[in-house]
Amino acid sequence: MTEANDPLGRVRDAASARGLEIEIRERPAARSLTDAAELLGIPPAGIVKTLVVKRSDDTYLFALVPGDRAISWPKLRAVVGVNKLQLPDPARALAATGYERGTIVPIGSSHEWPIFADQRIIGERIAMGAGAHGYSLFVNADDLVASYGATVADISQKID
Repeated sequence: MTEANDPLGRVRDAASARGLEIEIRERPAARSLTDAAELLGIPPAGIVKTLVVKRSDDTYLFALVPGDRAISWPKLRAVVGVNKLQLPDPARALAATGYERGTIVPIGSSHEWPIFADQRIIGERIAMGAGAHGYSLFVNADDLVASYGATVADISQKID
């Protein structure tokens, strides 16, 4: 069993327990998502942002959104069936997931919150946070969705 202070180990253990094939790649520090995409040699849409979102009852969910898009709050609220959602502050995000912002991934999270994946990631091999700064995780989006029973819907919008 991996220690809680070993986030990469937690991610690997959780993926293995679900039979989910992942690749964790070390990369130089990135100043932005676009910078990270360039370092990985993929388009910004190939990086999927994992956003932890707080509900009004102090439970959370994960929203998976392509890097070139943003959450559409009206669409996400409609799919979740609530009228209020918000991004928590960094301390609450860490408490809810066990990961710091910029590294959050549903795999190995300290809590198994429901996952809502934007339909645009389906059929893609995606990069996402790996639980620790300076690393990216690659996974087949369809396998991730299936192994976690994620809800797939149109939850994003173009970035203005």
